[in-house]
Amino acid sequence: MKDIFKPKLALPILTVIALILRLIPLRHKYMLGYDPYFHLAYIEEALKTGEWFNFFTIAGGPWGYQISTFHPLGLWMTPAYLYKILSVFGVSLYNAFRITPLIFGVLTAVFFYLALLKLYDEKRAFFASLFLAISFGHVFRSMANYYRGDNYMLFWYSVALFGVSLALSKTRRAWRYKRLVFYLIPALASGLASVFWQAYYPIFVFLLTNAVFLAVGAFILDKKKNLFDALALTISTVLGALIANALGEKFGYGMLGYNQMGKRVAEKLLLEFGTIKDAYLLVHVKYLVPLSVAFIVLLFILERFVKDKRVRAGVLVGLALLGTFILLHRFEALKDLSTGFGIFQEAPIQETQPSSFSDLWSAFSISLFLAPLFFLRFVPKRAKLPDFLFLGLIFPSLYMIKTWTRFLFIGSMALALMAGLGVVELYDALRPRVDGRKASALGIGLLVLLPTVNTGFSLKETYSLRPYMNEHWENALTWLRENSNQNDIVLAWWDYGHWVTYYSRRSPIAQGSPNSGVALYYLGKLDENWAMSLGVDYVIVSYYDFLKFGAIVDTARMHPKYNITEEYGIVILPMVSSLGAFVFQKENYRVIVKPGEKWNAVVNVGGRTLTPEEVYVEYKSEIIKPELSSSTSNAYLYINLNYRYAILMNDETFNTTLVKLFINPEDPYELVYSDGGVIKILKLKHPNVRIEKANGKITFHFENATGTGLGIWGFLDNGTMVFGKWYDVKGLEEFELPSEVNGTVIRYAYAEGKKIVDRGVFRRK
Repeated sequence: MKDIFKPKLALPILTVIALILRLIPLRHKYMLGYDPYFHLAYIEEALKTGEWFNFFTIAGGPWGYQISTFHPLGLWMTPAYLYKILSVFGVSLYNAFRITPLIFGVLTAVFFYLALLKLYDEKRAFFASLFLAISFGHVFRSMANYYRGDNYMLFWYSVALFGVSLALSKTRRAWRYKRLVFYLIPALASGLASVFWQAYYPIFVFLLTNAVFLAVGAFILDKKKNLFDALALTISTVLGALIANALGEKFGYGMLGYNQMGKRVAEKLLLEFGTIKDAYLLVHVKYLVPLSVAFIVLLFILERFVKDKRVRAGVLVGLALLGTFILLHRFEALKDLSTGFGIFQEAPIQETQPSSFSDLWSAFSISLFLAPLFFLRFVPKRAKLPDFLFLGLIFPSLYMIKTWTRFLFIGSMALALMAGLGVVELYDALRPRVDGRKASALGIGLLVLLPTVNTGFSLKETYSLRPYMNEHWENALTWLRENSNQNDIVLAWWDYGHWVTYYSRRSPIAQGSPNSGVALYYLGKLDENWAMSLGVDYVIVSYYDFLKFGAIVDTARMHPKYNITEEYGIVILPMVSSLGAFVFQKENYRVIVKPGEKWNAVVNVGGRTLTPEEVYVEYKSEIIKPELSSSTSNAYLYINLNYRYAILMNDETFNTTLVKLFINPEDPYELVYSDGGVIKILKLKHPNVRIEKANGKITFHFENATGTGLGIWGFLDNGTMVFGKWYDVKGLEEFELPSEVNGTVIRYAYAEGKKIVDRGVFRRK
């Protein structure tokens, strides 16, 4: 049994376990989630053009999307270059992209194990790494088929930990000061992390708090030389911040860069950008590091005068409270550090909600209850220096986990460490008290059964994952790509915007985050004139929009200028029987519909019976409105016999644009695609611009040419506007792009007088 903990056996076992769990989602044809489709679309277009361009015209309609305001380029470069390597073996870009997350997820577990092997014994290193390998909280964002950037940050942190472990494990006198060179590894790791994800900042928080708690441990345990380690690790984060700042010029800054949300944060914190052009890096170098250095230097001084460990602990508590008070009193805005300085308060999404117990259980299962056992290591005379070091990971992680569900992944390493070390600690504490069969039972129960149970829960969660994308969406969006103009703009619910970019290669007006304008449009608070002003050519409505109707209403209510007072009501019911009558049921809602010369439709809601005002029935490619035998309410019923479901709604819901377009579209909308009840695409008929590129010329073709003016703006790829002019096109059906127009990317607006009736964006080449 002991041989299993030997690195030559333990490491392959951990690697295989981590690999198997993360390979499970590869069984699906489609990728999980939404964001990966945007990333893959950009990679494909960049490889097609042969450069990592900035202005992405098939996203962010009708203006286009600037990649420099999103993630650093490393996020897209990594799978692209992996593809170039694997393509020799016949691996497609799609599959190379899909397996990239699991490669870095497994490597994270490997480096975590190697670091722990230097800091603890073989058994503790194995179990802590095992709990990370089997943690669904970590698997979820490091598995095949789901590409996310935070996976890279945790990978680079594991590399940084490995560097710290090398420095701390060199205890021979010959390594006294030479070992400090290993702190270049966390410096490089933290700096390189900035290239791969826009929100890489936790790696700096972790390393700095690692350094502070390392100093605390050195002070309490009377290990003066390790105060130099704490100082070296702190200074390494300065080097890392400078590397990140320098790389930002080439690969793009993080989300708190001067050209993104950093400007707003800098104003809150009364900071000014100079050499350092990232708000967090500026705070880190200018305030957090000096405070940490001052704290460590103070411990150097106190170490000479305070000898009693209990007194030292009391001094540390006092210093911690004083430091926290000074920092937050001087910079009150730092209270919002963990939540991105409040940047998501205007648009709350599921990932930025506090974690519920259900979220925690799904992510960590029984590890959640094993984690507190870690603190058994702080029984007097048992705590070691690495235990204090990892408090710098544990405390920020626990706070982050509590704050956002998005941070469950980032906190998974801390929970795995606590659970793995805690289980071994409990085993070692109980083992001397039992012998014989009881000892074997104890070992099986704690060291075999608990990890196995945790693995079972993770397998269940991982296997239950299903892609949101399906053939209905693929067919519809592929049709749109083949039957629309390249410069056409698409309106769809924001969840599906990235799919429009990927499958249709068209620009959606909403993607990546909630859009209150689209929500208001679906509810009928904004009309087709608003849509035309944004250049919308096609509108997508779907069965899934009805499933998300509550989210649509909530998003619309976020808009400060609209007071949504309607009491919308909607229930989607599956068909449970079609013998003699169509029966639909969900919870306490039951609908029975019997066709005839006059249809009989009865709705039962919790024992109360009513008949709807109108019924619409879709079968094959036709929607009919049958005559009813009676009507006693303001309820409306839509029945889809193709996909066996019904939608029961009140009059306020029925009168929304979303419902009208799905059931009974009228002018200026034309139904151009329908699969009979899941996805429908409507063309918004309006004065439209079609771009034609031929024979080295670019021509604007005007369909329904009632416009009088054409505005043209030219931009460099970096987003700088270099041209802007309005042209008189009254009575023209086409207009050639003038030679005087400068710029790589062209935005245009077609107007009737002062009214914008179409917009768009395209690249010249």
